[in-house]
Amino acid sequence: MMALSLRAAEVSVFAAVSLTESLKEIAATYEKSSGDKIVLNLGASSLLARQIEEGAPADVFISADEAKMDALEKKGLIAIETRKSLLSNSLVIVVAADSALKINSPEALATARVKRIALADPKAVPAGIYAQEFLKKRKLWASVEGKVVPTADVRAALAAVESGNIEAGIVYKTDAAISQKVKVACEIPASEGPRISYPVAEVTNSRNAEAARKFMGCLSSTNAAQVFEKYGFVVLK
Repeated sequence: MMALSLRAAEVSVFAAVSLTESLKEIAATYEKSSGDKIVLNLGASSLLARQIEEGAPADVFISADEAKMDALEKKGLIAIETRKSLLSNSLVIVVAADSALKINSPEALATARVKRIALADPKAVPAGIYAQEFLKKRKLWASVEGKVVPTADVRAALAAVESGNIEAGIVYKTDAAISQKVKVACEIPASEGPRISYPVAEVTNSRNAEAARKFMGCLSSTNAAQVFEKYGFVVLK
């Protein structure tokens, strides 16, 4: 035990909030086998990227889109050789579990029956940006933009629909799966929706680069893939 504690490192992982359950499970298993401590900072990828830009002590960044990682790469804030696209996801339209509202297609969001739509902030947060991209592609954005209630992140959008105060929301399929208070009204097939990608990379100013890379290796392992898939993510090979 003494030798293990001497080698133990603390790895600070800044990760998209949609990864909460899967990363907690993977981290708990990893801590037992490695002796290292995984500290998760979970939130909107846009907020996490800004924190890294401002010098927050991070070792690993997992974004819910490539754009946030691209921005950090351009500023020399991630170790390019460690960057990898790890996961994918898809979007769903959700309503409260007890809602009688029928949404058989995205076009239903433009009808008078839907007064408000919860989205992670489409100006900054990946889940909202993906949703906006899809709605524009379907030529629906102009009709629904005035109904959009922007939230801090995708879990806040989910919570807004869970509360029953907002008729519908667009979230990741994985978020809908962990909630008992919403139901999926309409799935957006991955082939029709935007290309969703979660990249991972080591942060350039990591104080524990070796431990960070070991944990990143764990994230690409078969065991981690099984956990991600259990929560509904698509593991990118």
